Amino acid sequence: MNLSGIHAIGTPPVIQPPGVQAPAKGGGTMDFGQLVHKAVHAVNADQQASSASVEALLSGEQADVLPVVTSVAKADASFKLLIGVRNKMIEAYKQTMNMPL
Repeated sequence: MNLSGIHAIGTPPVIQPPGVQAPAKGGGTMDFGQLVHKAVHAVNADQQASSASVEALLSGEQADVLPVVTSVAKADASFKLLIGVRNKMIEAYKQTMNMPL
């Protein structure tokens, strides 16, 4: 029985964006800008893979629809997540700018 997905109460699992590696435990740090840059490139790669799979389906190179639908759904989900993170960052910036000194 595999219990690796079970966590103690109060310690939620850390979810990494697609294509982004977790920082090393030995003190390795990643700049916030680098993290955003990698996340944007990962979403872009998903979008390009989705576009290529749709083109392959339309040209007849791909006969099965399931991988194409999966690819498009993955690209859509990663793009929506990126937009959500962007909106939260903009909201946090606006709140910070509206703080009285």
